Amino acid sequence: MSARMPNSSEKNKRIAKNTLLLYCRMLFTMAVSLYTSRIILETLGIEDYGIYNVVGGVVAMFGFINGSMASTTQRYITFALGKGDENQLRTVFSTSLQIHALISVLIIILGETVGSWFLYNKMTIPDDRMDAAFCVLQCSIASTVVMIMSVPYNATIIAHERMSAFAYISVLEVLLKLAIVYILLAFSADKLILYALLLLAVQITIRLIYSYYCNSHFNESKYRHVWDKSLFKEMTGFAGWNMFGNLSAVFFTQGLNMLLNVFFGPVVNAARAVSVQVQQAIQQFVTNFQMALNPQITKTYAQGQMKEMHTLMYRSARFSFYLLFFLSLPVLFETDLILTAWLKTVPDNTATFTRIMICTSLIYTIANPMIIANQATGKVQRYQAVCGTILLMILPVSYALLRLGFPAYSVFLAHFAMEAIAQLARMIMLRPLIGIGIKDYVVNIYARIALVVGVSVIPPTIGYCTMEDGIFRFIVIGLTCVISVAASAYHLGLNANERVFVMTKARGLLHKIRKQ
Repeated sequence: MSARMPNSSEKNKRIAKNTLLLYCRMLFTMAVSLYTSRIILETLGIEDYGIYNVVGGVVAMFGFINGSMASTTQRYITFALGKGDENQLRTVFSTSLQIHALISVLIIILGETVGSWFLYNKMTIPDDRMDAAFCVLQCSIASTVVMIMSVPYNATIIAHERMSAFAYISVLEVLLKLAIVYILLAFSADKLILYALLLLAVQITIRLIYSYYCNSHFNESKYRHVWDKSLFKEMTGFAGWNMFGNLSAVFFTQGLNMLLNVFFGPVVNAARAVSVQVQQAIQQFVTNFQMALNPQITKTYAQGQMKEMHTLMYRSARFSFYLLFFLSLPVLFETDLILTAWLKTVPDNTATFTRIMICTSLIYTIANPMIIANQATGKVQRYQAVCGTILLMILPVSYALLRLGFPAYSVFLAHFAMEAIAQLARMIMLRPLIGIGIKDYVVNIYARIALVVGVSVIPPTIGYCTMEDGIFRFIVIGLTCVISVAASAYHLGLNANERVFVMTKARGLLHKIRKQ
């Protein structure tokens, strides 16, 4: 690739453009998803909704195998693109497809053996819903295989920073999922089975579209039969250590879901599923921003631009936290009212689960640039071993708490505590790999974030404690949170250059609006 490398200004414009496209996608998908989630919960009922989530989680537990390879594929494709090596880019893509095909076979074997055994022998499912649960398991296995084989294509789109593809195709995806709602209402067949089959059909359709887009736009995405033993060994070795880290992620997500099912039954799984919906809706604001920025962190490392890489990491961590906190604070104050307005029937424990999960997300979002930076170096062994071990402790700690009689929400508190410990470990281990000082990280990220949080929570707390519960308080608290967080983040959370950049962009946007 002989094209020149973009300068800093071009990179910033590209990041801003991609972020805007992803946000437009997110706003549309979030609005439709929240609506469809409510109708699906009403149509399936709390019990079947819980069954779908917990049975689908059986297959998702094996997803750590694919998850480790997905991050590996993303790293190697982005790194080759940053280096400008087109031949290596093609080899990486074809090799990754070969590896993902092997993973698909493994997932099918595990799903049909271990998954089926766990369904029939360990899970708490009513006898009259066992056949439907088995159908959900089969659809989940098929959906997982479809997603596995699409990973190299999605990684290629992200590496090329073609976020418009995600924006446009996602519109179609949510429209198809919206159609599922009306099909469920129109037909009298078993709703749970029909829902699983329709979601599988949507998954296949969307993944074929992503593959077609890549084949049409990127030369390297056309598979060629090539066997690069050294690259295969290097990528699988890299993925092997990532697998250990992803295994911990499965344990504190789907593992906890199984644990809650064993101790409390599918109704608590429904409460967790609703909480996850709220958490993911808010998290999408940050995920979109990070998706636009992550490739630049890897590319600056590949090009040896360490100072620029550090700056991108600082901004990614702080801006991600501010975006998430901006949306989270009103929800943390008014969780009960929001859930009641959104759902006609709110499962018990949902509000408590939601608050703790959002707080955990706030901590984790700061870790994203550290994780991406570690992936960029390729030196993941010690990093994954330490962080993975810390996070693996979530499940045994949670099991011990539940055995001692602690309530269901205690497992989420265990997750929060372990994530905080892992955050410290990440900083310590990353220092020698990319030459970033812990003091610099604390000063540029944690100190500013702590100041923003400490100042911004004061006004809405006063309003919450002095006003009566109701829609008027909700409006006042919401407006107060927005103004408080925005003002604190701008004046206390940004440095001088960032404030100038924000003001320049804001004035430019206002100028365009006035001209229209």
